[in-house]
Amino acid sequence: MEDTARTGDRIVARVRELRQRNAAGVRVLRRVISQELADTDREAVIEIATRLARIGAHHIAYELVMFHPAAIGEITAAEVERLGKGIESWGAVDCFCYYVSGPAWRSGRIQDARIHKWAQSKDKWWRRAALVSTVPLNVRSQGGKGDVKRTLGVCELLVADQSDTVVKAMSWALRALAVREPGAVERFIEKHDAVLSALIKREVRNKLRTGVKTSRRVSDFATRIGPRRARV
Repeated sequence: MEDTARTGDRIVARVRELRQRNAAGVRVLRRVISQELADTDREAVIEIATRLARIGAHHIAYELVMFHPAAIGEITAAEVERLGKGIESWGAVDCFCYYVSGPAWRSGRIQDARIHKWAQSKDKWWRRAALVSTVPLNVRSQGGKGDVKRTLGVCELLVADQSDTVVKAMSWALRALAVREPGAVERFIEKHDAVLSALIKREVRNKLRTGVKTSRRVSDFATRIGPRRARV
């Protein structure tokens, strides 16, 4: 049987060859690789995914973990942070949170204290990661059932953060929760009206009032993960 290092070399080479292709091609390759790794032990899958993340193939890397039941189901906090090491772009952070850290947190594989530590990081991308990790707690398509306590616990820590990357993540986190718990979100906005950015208040209140963040209906995650990413 091919060892993990050689398997990783082969997969990395295939991904590098695909780098200039469109999102649909990336998704097809990820599915093929997932099938090939279906019977591979979880540690090997995480090691390969970590290598892919290091070369910037974040979407494939994090989906490989998400769609390998043992990899995501038994992931450790240390493995989560190893996969997220070096995240420094909108797309990298959001893929990491949507496919790895958010589901791991939701299932209890990482604890609230770990996410709160990210929220207090000097690195704006980890602060964003803390907020975006709340989204899978609340989005039905990701298995979220709604979690006011954990979501607003993170939002409280970052309520005065004015970094653009964090402000937009706060808006996303609150809008995701608003679908399930509009009253809690409305009270949060009212409580922090004096310090929250105008963008957060505008988008979240519009979501509460109309069901969308702006007059134009835009898919949060799908828009940003595709070739034309819209910052949300």
